[in-house]
Amino acid sequence: MNAHPMPHYPQFPRTAMYHPDWITAGVSGGANPLWLTEWLTEVMELRPGMRVLDLGCGRAMSSVFLHREFGVQVWAADLWFDVSENHERIRDAGCADGVFPLHADARALPFARDFFDAIISIDSFPYYGTDEMYLPYLARLVKPGGVIAIAIAGAAVVQEWDADVPAHLRDWWTPDLSCLHSAGWWRKHWEKSGILTVEHSDTMPKGWKLWRDWLHVIAPDNTSEIAALEADRGSYLGYVRIVGRRRADVALPDPVLSIPPAYVKQPLLQDHA
Repeated sequence: MNAHPMPHYPQFPRTAMYHPDWITAGVSGGANPLWLTEWLTEVMELRPGMRVLDLGCGRAMSSVFLHREFGVQVWAADLWFDVSENHERIRDAGCADGVFPLHADARALPFARDFFDAIISIDSFPYYGTDEMYLPYLARLVKPGGVIAIAIAGAAVVQEWDADVPAHLRDWWTPDLSCLHSAGWWRKHWEKSGILTVEHSDTMPKGWKLWRDWLHVIAPDNTSEIAALEADRGSYLGYVRIVGRRRADVALPDPVLSIPPAYVKQPLLQDHA
């Protein structure tokens, strides 16, 4: 049994229409995916019929939300979660004609260049997106003028620290969390590529409280993370969103996937005789 009922926040009126049992049954991470998706879509335009990639969709709850709320077509791609389970969830939500689940690695996506109008990622981008080679790869798949938008859910850093992890976070922090960054870091990371014009980057006001309240619902035994959030109180931890638009004047070549063989036998050593 959950330790706390699902909290209601007036800033998420769309999410409030969904049954708490449906939301908690689809948990796949440390944040409510509908809160984060609703927050992200406040600062981007989605129109019916647009093609959207929901990258790292987890159990496809954000994909269902995007289709139902905005009428977009969604390709729900995830590496870890079962594609047949996601298909059942999508079908039962009445979205089988507009949400298409697939099993895919974020670094080996099976789509044509310029295929999507928008790419959205909820709660997964830090796992692969810090690589400086990744954005040029991903941006090929969105049309020139299209949008890439992320909301980093359950693990985001409001501000960077210079060296040591702050003392109040050390009991919870693990080395893999070094992929987590602030909105300012993500803005610079995307802008220096020259591929995107960053239109929006910010941190959710009092996001640490939503993070903590969600953990009380889905993982009340996770006392170390809850304690870290309560000790931090938004100094470093929170939710971050970033929206960038692909520049039409920047050409993005396809990645090199293989190099044809070109071996020619040559003498190994020089003859000094």
